[in-house]
Amino acid sequence: MDRIRTLIVDDEPLARRGLRTALEKDREIEIVDEAADGPEALEKIRSIKPDLVFLDIQMPELNGFEVLDSLGADEIPMVVFVTAYDQYALNAFQVHALDYLLKPYEDDRLLEAVDRAKGQLRQKNGSSPMKRVQEMLDTTRAERSRVGRIMVRSGGRITFVRVEDVDWIEAQGDYICLHTQGKKHLIREKISDMETQLSPEHFLRIHRSTMVNVTRIREMQPMFHGEYAVVLQDGTRLTMSRSFRDRVFERLTGTQ
Repeated sequence: MDRIRTLIVDDEPLARRGLRTALEKDREIEIVDEAADGPEALEKIRSIKPDLVFLDIQMPELNGFEVLDSLGADEIPMVVFVTAYDQYALNAFQVHALDYLLKPYEDDRLLEAVDRAKGQLRQKNGSSPMKRVQEMLDTTRAERSRVGRIMVRSGGRITFVRVEDVDWIEAQGDYICLHTQGKKHLIREKISDMETQLSPEHFLRIHRSTMVNVTRIREMQPMFHGEYAVVLQDGTRLTMSRSFRDRVFERLTGTQ
């Protein structure tokens, strides 16, 4: 068998370097490139067409699930997921029998994942793991579409905000701010984690720090350098960055 053309995807340089150092000891592995974020990973998977991808889940702009969700079924490579502790992700991997590395991982666990990937590629049954990836994406997408309320803790009280009442969501470090009909609700959660819980048919990431309810969008106005101003029904102006532009247009026009 030819050497396994491998792509490393992680937004942390140290994590990429560590993975590269470990994989370079294996003569059957050829590291063809690296990617530092979701959009770059998507571009390189499509252009390089690697046999195997070590894919980090928690990344800015596009997380690992969204990268795969943006690919066609015939474009999905063999994947070993890499994640910090995330019960939502781990449950998905375990249910669909997909391989993953939980950070920080031991060298023995990495070797086990590599050996399993080699075996599947040698047996020409790589389509089975790829099918399971697609099934997982379908399942998680359906789960996200069922989230109806968001829990908010404030002053010792717990209240619930209906998802359909949220106009837009703003990242503030390890917190997010829900903007709902003139009110604000601060929640200790990262925007990337909230994004995995919401239906992509109803909420779109337009910037690494901004998500918007698509039903609230009134118009989009071109700005400089490929960016757009997204104007909501109440007049709020948000910025859509160039790296999200094509994906947003695909979702809004149904050409995905």
